Order: sequence, then C-alpha cells, then structure tokens
Amino acid sequence: MGRIQDGSGTDVDAGPGSGSPIDTRAELGAFLRSRRARVSPQEVGLAELGRYRRVPGLRREELARLAGVSVAYLTRLEQGKGRNVSVEVIDAIARALRLTDTEALHLRHLARCTPRKNGRPPAREQVRPAVRDLLAAMEGVPAYVTGRRTDILAWNPMAAALFGDWDRVAPQERNWARLLLLRPGYRRLFAEWDVHAAEAVGALRLYAGCYPDDPRLLALVGELAVKSEEFGRLWAGRDVAGHSHGTRSLHHPLVGEVSLSYESLRLPDDPEHVLVVHHARAGSAAAENLRLLASWGADTSPAHTPAEGP
Repeated sequence: MGRIQDGSGTDVDAGPGSGSPIDTRAELGAFLRSRRARVSPQEVGLAELGRYRRVPGLRREELARLAGVSVAYLTRLEQGKGRNVSVEVIDAIARALRLTDTEALHLRHLARCTPRKNGRPPAREQVRPAVRDLLAAMEGVPAYVTGRRTDILAWNPMAAALFGDWDRVAPQERNWARLLLLRPGYRRLFAEWDVHAAEAVGALRLYAGCYPDDPRLLALVGELAVKSEEFGRLWAGRDVAGHSHGTRSLHHPLVGEVSLSYESLRLPDDPEHVLVVHHARAGSAAAENLRLLASWGADTSPAHTPAEGP
C-alpha cells in the first residue's frame, strides 16, 4: 500500500484498493494552510509586525481579519471541524487569499462536499457519436476529448500522429497523468514536461474535490504514489489546475520541434468532457510539420515511443 505526504509531513493513505475516500475535511484545512503560506502580508496591504515569523505567508489571525471571520472560526475550518460553511464565507476567504478561479472552485468543493452514493461519479463516460464524427472531420488538426481523472476518451488521427497511437495503449492506461508520469517517452516528447505533469496532477486534485471517494480515482492516486516520486511531490503541493488554453512545444521524433497553440472547450452535454484542439499559425514551421505528419499518418511512426511501452 502506498503512502504519500500531505505537505505538512503527515502520511496519507493512497493505496489502491483500500476503499478509503479522500478526507475532504482534512483536505480543506491542508489546502487553506498551503494557500495561506503563499501570501505575504505586504501583498495584501498588511504591515508585517515583528521581526521573525514562525510560518511563511499570512498568519491565521491575519487571514481571519482580511476575510471578516473570527480566528476561532478559521481555526475550526483548518482543523477540518467546520460544518455548513456558507458560500459567502468561502468567497471572502478566497478573495483574501487571492485564489485563482480554479482554486476558488476547489475550495468551494472541499468546503461544501456532499458524499455521493457509493462514491461514484453521476454517469458513465461516453463520447457522443457526433463528437467522434467531429474529431474525424478535423483533418490536419490534432484534437482529443478528455474526461474525468484526466482520462483520454476519444481522439483523431492527427492527435495519434502527434502524441502517439493511443489505440496501441490499453484503455485503462489512456490517462494523461499516468502517461506523463510513468512513461519516459512523454518526458522526452514535451519540452516543458514538468509544467504539463503539474497540470495533470493539479487536475486530479481538482477532480478529487468533487469526487473524493471515486474508487477509480483512489486506485489511480495510489498507483501514481507508489510508482512516481514526482507525483508524491506534486500531490503534496496541493495545487489545482483546470482546463485552459496556451501553447505546447514538443520534440517530435519524426519532424523535430513543433510549437502549437491549444484551446480547451467544454462540451455542453457533459461539462467534465473537454475537447482540446491544437493548431499552428499559418505559414509557420509547425504548420508544415503538421502537414508532414498528416501525410504520413500514425501508422508510419513506430518510433513514436510515447505510444509504446514505458
């Protein structure tokens, strides 16, 4: 059974098959403490009193003053003893801590989490045939659909040519967190591998705030905790990440350097399903490299190690 640390030195059971849900009350306190440690008094307009501070960032009483709550109330929250926390209080704390929208959402999930029957997500993940048809029609544009737990649910031929042929990967292995952290080929593929690995782990943290006792999530976290030191470090940091947009630079084994922009679009029938589309600026070297990949296809790239074994 694997164990990871929660950032304060406390071991957390992450063993697959244990059946133990993630304790959202403990997570709430740990998340608040980790975010409080990031904010200096000067950042929020407070004079720093005293020469020495026992803890980095804001003291508990400073955060309480900024959020307009009592120190006793904030202490109970950080000890996992808070109950029926109002949205107004959570939003006030989020503003005081200068949380991002994604972090504030995670804080709300943790503070107001209601366990679901059997600890399972509300619906089985299925990609609509129309969405699969849309992927197939997007010629020359790498695109795929992700779901819960960073699972890769559907993709088009260009995505396979760029990232590896996921048809040759067992269904249970088609997961961004698992691929990035456990397959060395993906470390070589992404120029900023550390950034993408942190985003994948942050996405798992965000998901855990919604479904803390999802058995498949617990199994995945347990597996990664046992097999990846990087995962333990990133998970202990308690950072969260949502779907966004930006650029990705890759070292492709066939065409070399490829720098692409990407957009993440939530599907209307299931907001946990996200269509991720990559594109290159017209006339750029990346656009030419994508054209070459499109002409060769995924079947002609057996050297594309991310799609193969670890």
